[in-house]
Amino acid sequence: MNKHPAFQANSPRTVDEITQGRRLRRMRKADWSRRLVQENQLTVNDLIWPIFLCEGTNRREDINAMPGVQRFSVDMAVREAERAAKLGIPAIATFANIDPDLRDDAGSGILDADNLINRATRAIKNAVPEIGMITDVALDPFTSHGHDGILRDGIIVNDETVEQITKGAVLQAAAGADIIAPSDMMDGRIGAIRDALDQNGFQDVAIMAYATKFASAFYGPYREAIGTSGRLKGDKKTYYIDPANTDEAVREAEQDLAEGADSLMVKPGLPYLDIIRRLKDTFAMPTFAYQVSGEYTMIKAAGANGWIDEERVMMETLLAFKRAGCDGILTYFAPIVAGRLKAGS
Repeated sequence: MNKHPAFQANSPRTVDEITQGRRLRRMRKADWSRRLVQENQLTVNDLIWPIFLCEGTNRREDINAMPGVQRFSVDMAVREAERAAKLGIPAIATFANIDPDLRDDAGSGILDADNLINRATRAIKNAVPEIGMITDVALDPFTSHGHDGILRDGIIVNDETVEQITKGAVLQAAAGADIIAPSDMMDGRIGAIRDALDQNGFQDVAIMAYATKFASAFYGPYREAIGTSGRLKGDKKTYYIDPANTDEAVREAEQDLAEGADSLMVKPGLPYLDIIRRLKDTFAMPTFAYQVSGEYTMIKAAGANGWIDEERVMMETLLAFKRAGCDGILTYFAPIVAGRLKAGS
C-alpha cells in the first residue's frame, strides 16, 4: 500500500501569479542592465596602500608570512610611491621595521625626528607631493616588548603613552604627514594629538582614528613584517577591544569623534563588516577599514593552492567593504587592484 499521498497539481498557479508579475531577474539578464543597477562600485579612489619600511639603500625584503609583500628602504619606498601615484592610488600608509638596537621599553625612537618613518615621509612627499601620507604613532615598532605603549610592571601605562605618542605625532606632521592615524587605542590620545597639532601650526593635518581596533587573531603576519612577533610579551587585550563587543566599539568611535577625529578606522576589516555598517549609520563620518595581514594571507594561500579564484575573491572582499559603508580600504592588494581597474577602464 502506498503510504504517500499522490502529488496534487490541480490548477497550479503560474510564476506570474506567484510573483504578482514581479520578476526580479529582468534587470540581471544582460551585462548592460546589471551595470545600470549596480548599487556599489570599487574604484581606485577607494584604495590606501600600506607599505613596510626597512633600513638600508636599494633594498627590498620579502616578508615570508605575506607572499607578494616586501619591506622597502626609503629610496625604494619613494619609487613605490611614484608607482602608486601613477596608478591613481590616493594615499599610502607607512609602517616600519625598526632596527632592534633602536628599540627600548619606552619606544623612545618615536621621538627621533629622523627616525625611519619620518625620513620616508620627507622623501616621499618631496618626490611625490600629490600623494597622501598616513603615519601611525603607536609605539610597537619602537618597543623592545612589542606593545603599543609604555610597559611598566606588566601594565601598559595610558597617560605616559599618550604624552609620548603626542610628541611623536607632531614630529610626523613636521616631516610631512597629511594624516596621523594612531592605532594604539589609548584613552584620550585623539584629543591630545589634536591639541598638540593645532598648537604647533598643523591645523590642516587630519586624524584618522583607529577607533575600533579589536584584539584579533588576524594580525600575526603583520607582526612579522614589523619585527614584533617574537618580542610581544603577553597580549593586547587591556587596550584593544574584545571581538565580542559592538556597543563598546560605538562608544570608542563616539569618544574619538568628540575629541577631534576626522575619520574612523575599523580593524580588522572583513570579520567586522557589521561594525563598519553600524558606525557609518550612526555617525555618517568618513569610515575606513583595514584589510589586515591575516585576511590578505588567507586569500593568497588559498589562491596559491588553487582552492579559490584569488583575483575574484580579492575584488569581492573589497566590494564587500564598500557595501558595508566604507569610504576607503587599507589593503595590501592596492597596487594589484589599481592596475586591474586601470586596465579595465
